[in-house]
Formats: sequence, C-alpha cells, structure tokens
Amino acid sequence: MKRILLFVGTNLAVMLVLGTVASLLGVNRYLTANGLQLGQLLGFALVFGFGGAIISLLMSKPIAKWSTGAQVINDSADPTHRWIVGTVQGFAQKAGIAMPEVAIYGGEPNAFATGAFKNSALVAVSTGLLQSMSREEVEAVIGHEVAHVANGDMVTMTLIQGVMNTFVVFLSRVIGYFVDRVILRNDRDGPGIGYVVTTIVLDMLLGVLAAIVVAWFSRQREFRADRGAADLMGRPQPMINALARLGGLEPGELPKSVATMGIGSRAGGAMALLSSHPPIQDRIRALQQPR
Repeated sequence: MKRILLFVGTNLAVMLVLGTVASLLGVNRYLTANGLQLGQLLGFALVFGFGGAIISLLMSKPIAKWSTGAQVINDSADPTHRWIVGTVQGFAQKAGIAMPEVAIYGGEPNAFATGAFKNSALVAVSTGLLQSMSREEVEAVIGHEVAHVANGDMVTMTLIQGVMNTFVVFLSRVIGYFVDRVILRNDRDGPGIGYVVTTIVLDMLLGVLAAIVVAWFSRQREFRADRGAADLMGRPQPMINALARLGGLEPGELPKSVATMGIGSRAGGAMALLSSHPPIQDRIRALQQPR
C-alpha cells in the first residue's frame, strides 16, 4: 500500500511541478485575446511531457545503482556471482541482446532490470532473493528480468508515460481556457483565476487517470515477461514455482525509478488499479494456460 500511495503522490507532484514550471516559463502566452494557440500549446506539452520521462530513462542505470547500493559483479571471482553472471549471459544470448551489467544489492526478495537501451542494460538481484529461493527459481526470476530488457519494456514505459504527461498538460490547459473564457467570461488578455484553479485541479485529477493507464500497461508487460522467462527456461514450471514462492514472501521495496521493473509488488482492492504488477495468482494462471 505504501508503494502505491508513493507512486500516486509522486505522479501528482510531478504534474503539479510541470504545471508550475510551465506557467513560469510563459505557457500563458498561448492564451491570447484571439483564442488558444493549440499547435503551440501542444508542442510545449510534448516537450514537457516527454522531457522528464526521457531524462529519467537516460539516468536510470546510475540512479538505480546509487539508490539501491547495487554492486556490479560481472568480473567477480565469487562462485555464486559467477553463476548469476553466467545465467544472465546465457539468457541474454538466447534473447539476442548484448550482455547486461549484473549487480547484487542488499535487501528483501526482489530483482529488477533497467537501462535506456537493450544492449546496455542492468539486471540486479537482491541478497534476500538469493537466500529465499532455489537456484532454479532464481534463474526464472533472472529470465523474467532479461525478458523485460529484450522486450524493450523500459523504453515502452517511458513512451507511455510521456504520452500521458503530454495528455495531462495539454488537456488541463484547454479545459482551463474554456472555463476561464466561456464559463467565467474573462475577457482580459491573460488568464484569470478560473484558468489557474482549473489547471491545478485537472493536473491532479488527470494525473491520477494517467497513472491508472500507465499501471495497466505495466501489468500487461509483466505477463509478457513471465512468458518470456518460461521461453528462456524452456518450460513454464520454474517461473510458476518462483511466483508461488514470491507469493509467500514480502517483496522488498524498490526506489520508484525501478519499482515498475521489479519482480513483484502487492496491492488489492481499488488500489489494484494503480499497481504496476498483476496479482501473483493471475500471473500463475496465465502461465498455466496452453499457448
């Protein structure tokens, strides 16, 4: 629950900051006495909508290492490290991607993949995961993360987030203009209080709607990564076992920058709409279905 609330709160904060910065940088110049300059406003919304998402993607690897304390083990001589690196290497070759960086970080059971490009990714597993699962189950989890990389999920989620951000910035200002000029009949050259209040409220409400859409795409991506792990392993049972094991554990918290790429999270009831991962049982049932 804390993770979902943090996710929603962060998205709302981002949209409010975007709106404030947009106003400070002169977005109001698109509101003229002759009407709203939709083309210019859309261009501005695109820059703001995609700018932050793309910057976050490009910085994802160093931020993930710093925020989790992950240590790269590609050149480690430790036998366990060599087994993990070898597993990632074997799956990467099968998936047709370059060898990712491999890392271990201290924490409760979880794993994640991140990186701006398929051929320069990072795959990391927690010490809690290694201690809680069998080797075959850990291999399945690693396969899941490699499948994320091979599917280009980091870029896909960035694009979806960018589209949603653009939608929020653009639509909230169009509706704000309508409220200000048509309903409240403000005839000044600049925006009135109706525009300001409406855009702030809609940045928040549409931000929640955008978060629901992004979370839905994220859940579909998890099903594909589970199936990708089954394909890399040659059969679905190891991934099913890993998910069943994970269902009895409390997944470790991950920083927001990589939380959607973790192996699992929990949310129920209405909050499930904002969960980046489907329920464990739904994921197991999907793997048990014949292809």
